[in-house]
Amino acid sequence: MALLDKGLRQRMVGALVLVALAVIFLPMLFSREDELQRVVVDAPAMPQSPAMPSAELDPVSVPQVEDLPQEPVPGVGPDAGAPVVEAPVAAEPEVAKSTAVPAITPPPVGRLDANGLAVSWSVQLASLSNRASAESLQQTLRGKGYNAYIRNVDGMNRVFVGPVIERAEADRLRDQLTRLQKLNGFVVRFQPERG
Repeated sequence: MALLDKGLRQRMVGALVLVALAVIFLPMLFSREDELQRVVVDAPAMPQSPAMPSAELDPVSVPQVEDLPQEPVPGVGPDAGAPVVEAPVAAEPEVAKSTAVPAITPPPVGRLDANGLAVSWSVQLASLSNRASAESLQQTLRGKGYNAYIRNVDGMNRVFVGPVIERAEADRLRDQLTRLQKLNGFVVRFQPERG
C-alpha cells in the first residue's frame, strides 16, 4: 500500500507541475500584444562638429645617433699615468657693446661625443626579465627623488639612475644608492634612447 501511495503522490506532483507550466507559458504563446506595441524614441539630431582650423606641418629632419664606444675613464687603464691634454680653444673676437648679445659658452673641448652631445654617465642598478618588477623599482626610486629610467636591452629591462655630467658625480651617486637604498650598481656611459 505504501508503494501505491508513493506512486500516486509522484503522479499528482507531476500533474501539478505540468498545469503550472501550462498556466505560465500558454498565454505567452498565444498573446500578440508584444508585436502590437511599438516604441518610438524621439532623439534630438546629432550636433555639428566644430570646424577645426587646418594646420600645415613642416617636416623636421632628425639626425641619426651613432653608437659610441665606452669612453676611457681618467685614472683607470694602461695609460692612467699619462696626463690629459686638451686642445686650446681660440678666443672669440669681442662684440661691440651696442649689439651685445649674451654669449653662450660652448662646453669644453673633449666633453662632447661624436653626436655633439655632452658626455654623461648613469648608474645601472638592475637588469630584470620582468617588466613589472623593473617599473616597480623605477617608481620606488622616483618616489625617493632619483631620476630613474628603464631601457630594454636584449629582452632584459635595465634600471638606471642618471644621467649626470661628471664621472665623479656618478661615482658619488652609486655610493649613495649603495649606502642608502642597499642597491649595488655600477657606472656606465649614458646612451641616448633611439627614437
